[in-house]
Amino acid sequence: MAAEPTDDERAAVDELLGPPGTGWVGGEREPGAERRFARGGRAAREQRDLLLPALHALQSRVGWISRGGLTYVCRRLTVPPAEAYGVATFYAMFSVEERPRDVVHVCDDLACRIAGAKELCEALEDRVGPEGTPTTDGFATWHRSPCLGMCEQAPAMLGQRSGRPDVALGGASVETFGSIVRPDASVVYAGADAAPQTWDPATRDGLRLLRRVGVVDPSSIDDYRVHGGYEALRRAHELGPDGVIREVTDAKLMGRGGAAFPTGVKWKAVSEQTVRPHYFICNADESEPGTFKDRVLMEQDPFGVIESLTIAGYATGSEHGYIYIRGEYPLATERLEHAIGEARRHGFLGDDVMGEGFAFDVELRRGAGAYICGEETALFNSIEGKRGEPRNKPPFPVQRGVFGKPTGINNVETLVNVLEILRIGGPAYAAIGTEGSTGPRLFCVSGTVARPGLYEVASGATLREVLELAGGVAGTPKAILLGGAAGGFVTPDDLDIRLTFEDARAGGYTLGSGVVMVFDESVDLVDIVMRIARFFRDESCGQCVPCRVGTVRQEEALHRLVHGRELGSRQQELALIDEIAQVMRDASICGLGQTAASAVQSAVQRLHLFDAEGVRA
Repeated sequence: MAAEPTDDERAAVDELLGPPGTGWVGGEREPGAERRFARGGRAAREQRDLLLPALHALQSRVGWISRGGLTYVCRRLTVPPAEAYGVATFYAMFSVEERPRDVVHVCDDLACRIAGAKELCEALEDRVGPEGTPTTDGFATWHRSPCLGMCEQAPAMLGQRSGRPDVALGGASVETFGSIVRPDASVVYAGADAAPQTWDPATRDGLRLLRRVGVVDPSSIDDYRVHGGYEALRRAHELGPDGVIREVTDAKLMGRGGAAFPTGVKWKAVSEQTVRPHYFICNADESEPGTFKDRVLMEQDPFGVIESLTIAGYATGSEHGYIYIRGEYPLATERLEHAIGEARRHGFLGDDVMGEGFAFDVELRRGAGAYICGEETALFNSIEGKRGEPRNKPPFPVQRGVFGKPTGINNVETLVNVLEILRIGGPAYAAIGTEGSTGPRLFCVSGTVARPGLYEVASGATLREVLELAGGVAGTPKAILLGGAAGGFVTPDDLDIRLTFEDARAGGYTLGSGVVMVFDESVDLVDIVMRIARFFRDESCGQCVPCRVGTVRQEEALHRLVHGRELGSRQQELALIDEIAQVMRDASICGLGQTAASAVQSAVQRLHLFDAEGVRA
């Protein structure tokens, strides 16, 4: 007999989907015809894209996804149980095994690692209990976690709390764990302002992307409009869709998510597709270790994100937009949900945006802990209610994206740049920076610097200038990681390199998602590289052999080098790492596998980290 949901589980799903219409989709079976044929099955199947929200509803209400709860979701959406189970087990934030009411995730990734996360985990083991075991009252537990996107506030914790809102806190300690799990806790978001340039009026001058941060109330659409909000959308209507695309093209705006694809080219390609409808997606699933710029923009300037997405939808002829936000960002999720509701209420979203006859609305979709969903086609699958696995290209998203329709997609920083382009004009924007890298750029600076945080500079600034904005290195610099775990290391001799796309290509380094993570002489770089290798091993979706096997073999080779157990000579092991990297680059389906060896190779080639015999006893 099939497992049945509890009343709590049924209520959680029905609050999202509405009451079941027939007995075939979860209601009571009526006598007569309904016992012989189904009504409403096709309509239910067309809601398959609500599978991820339904799983979130169960997880949030009762703390895990039981067999009965999953069965009820399958009935409501007419999804085969095997497929729904495959989705539920794909994402790290979901659990199909019963666990305590509250689960606290303690980041032990790169920035948190050098800010005391290892010692924090040891303290939790001593005072709370071993990782994964319930506390004495049985209501809570904790686990180590990959990067939570709060690197400027390291170390960080994320609390998944059944029946209560999730919460993410920086500057974490053992006491933070207690404040998260107390039944009567009213947690206040702690931590300093993440953008130090906004602290002082003198350093605020000239800011473009961060100019509203710390000035505008992120909960008030009226305050946003007082400070120039929705003027860019009015300008877009004056220009028309072709005019907007022309301005973005003239600005030479390149994508800020890592791929650096020309934004105007992408928008034009979507707008020219004859197949309808068109979709536009804001990729807010920034999960690259060391990256937090999109989080800051969403938390501090949510209406700016909504306005820029609306402009993208208008320019590309899109009828519907999605913001796919990282599951570990509860505050950003809360503020964007509020901003979407306010924009809709004031006529800036809906069937007739600003009375201009343009229909566009936005839906927020929350991820559930899968780094791979930052890859655009994996993100499409996730929105559609499938496992977040990448698709082969071609066809490209501009031709066949989400739901098989033409789709534009940019990350948060890229979209917010469009507000500035329409404010000052494409040619004026292109005059900022260099010929190949125009406009302002955000960098996430963390690690052993005096003032970790988000910094805005004009494209073309040097690495030294960015570090000076962050107050310099606390000790003697040993290495700097650029671009995140999928990026690479540079040395203190490289401080005068320019942070531009063209210089990065020529110099063999990468800007990636704007990560600048600094390590001084106190940091064990071998431990850092091993953590990067473990991250990619864990985050590989497993769909293609080069990545699934290659990330494991890479980590195994590093373990042998570190512990002096080489298969053959040290040079043979290093050659094997290079061969594995080449295969992953050439044969992996998506960018995860293609860049999973980048940081390891740069540690070998630039830092000569594994040249010496007996790296670690």
